[in-house]
Amino acid sequence: MTASPPAVRTRSALAGVAAGLVLVAVAELASLLFSASSAPFVAVGGAFVDLIPGALKDVVVALFGTADKLVLFLCMGVVHLALTAGIGLLGTRRIGDAVLALTALGVLAAVVVMTRPENAPASMLPTLLGTAVGAPALLLLLRGAARAREPGDGAGRRDLLVSGAVAIGAVLLGAGARVVNAGRSAAEAAARRFTIPTPTAPAPAVPASAQVTLEGMPDVVTTNTDFYRIDTARAVPRVDPSTWSLRIVGLVDQELTLSFEELLAEPAIETTVTLTCVSNTVGGDLAGNARWIGVPVRTLLARAGVQDGADMVLSRSVDGFTASTPLEALTDDRDAILAVAMNGEALPPEHGYPVRMVVPGLYGYVSATKWVEGLTVTRFADATAYWTDRGWSEKGPIKTASRIDVPRDGARVRADDAGAVTLGGTAWAQHRGVNGVQVQLDDDPWQDATLATAISGDTWVQWSLNWADATPGEHTARVRATDGTGELQTSKVASPAPDGASGWHEVSFTVR
Repeated sequence: MTASPPAVRTRSALAGVAAGLVLVAVAELASLLFSASSAPFVAVGGAFVDLIPGALKDVVVALFGTADKLVLFLCMGVVHLALTAGIGLLGTRRIGDAVLALTALGVLAAVVVMTRPENAPASMLPTLLGTAVGAPALLLLLRGAARAREPGDGAGRRDLLVSGAVAIGAVLLGAGARVVNAGRSAAEAAARRFTIPTPTAPAPAVPASAQVTLEGMPDVVTTNTDFYRIDTARAVPRVDPSTWSLRIVGLVDQELTLSFEELLAEPAIETTVTLTCVSNTVGGDLAGNARWIGVPVRTLLARAGVQDGADMVLSRSVDGFTASTPLEALTDDRDAILAVAMNGEALPPEHGYPVRMVVPGLYGYVSATKWVEGLTVTRFADATAYWTDRGWSEKGPIKTASRIDVPRDGARVRADDAGAVTLGGTAWAQHRGVNGVQVQLDDDPWQDATLATAISGDTWVQWSLNWADATPGEHTARVRATDGTGELQTSKVASPAPDGASGWHEVSFTVR
């Protein structure tokens, strides 16, 4: 009995999927000999992110937050499965054309790998090797699927099982290689051996009174593991500090190049700074506060000698990302640094090891370049950066913001024995500071919240409000802050693009 055409199509589609998974798995395994960015999914994902409009990225970050990279990889996986299943179906009619189609797909991915700024031409080899294994695998599996048309003793069923086993084996191999690839970072190994420099100007201790002791409040100093991560890197760059260097070029009297050891020999300071992502929505959590140790950027720029007419510094990451920082923000009295340590530890790789920029008062897309390797002193009129090329504003000053952390939206809370409910939250206006926070409950008059001790004008500040006459039922609370200049946070609602979200955060909750 011959197999029905639907059965043949199913076996051919599975053959295509299995061969496509073999291609990716072998490439992922081979990329262990090169860099994480040489893996095809990593490179193609990076190219896709570069091409999508900034508004679409903003929507994705708003929906998925720091899980955006996982969502991207899952979507890529679905597309890859669909493409390779289609290639397998092509093989029901012309096996040779299907093999050529898979080969073309692999070669195209290899070209994308080569075009990524962090990769060299040799980075194509893992994907080409995967293609060289995946294409013959497809040929063999499709021949097996074709045998299902002929009378036999279960050959079609056996070939179906073979394709399934190959697919499962490829998934396990690729996943294992991805885990190893992520774990065997030279940067991580170097970070474990890294000795944090002693700052010549240590930051003042964080007072206990800076933390609002209310259940559900975030830590006033964000741990490294909880600190948000938003960047364009599909895989964390592995930077060997022994070969890393920083070049300062452009409108300078003398170009400057420093090795990592030379940078560490510079006088370092310690500072506590809150960073905020421009993609943060009103009330969002894409903000974090940490204690950083690093070298002031202004001392290096002074050594290079900034020429008249310059007004911007274009920083560049090892993965090709660029940011345009106003020169004034790097040369005034704020603690703009090239950071090498975070919360008493070497910078975690995902937060920029060995060196990243930290600049108070500016959104990260124009200031917080991770894995930084170059500073070009230039003019806004002469150069643009990664996100400004995609329609975001040039200078990115952080807007005054406040949020309600307790209670969460939709929560059910119980009043205490005295009938009171305590609310708490966080406000920030980096490099201006926060002078006050007010809360409005339902349509009642605004009430002044109690501010916790501010660490500095460059950090967020926590607040609390005791609502003494809370009544059972549904209620709405909204919050607004006043910055250190006396300017009230705007009520005007704006989305993150092109220069940061604005509006008053509001939550609804039920008192029991």
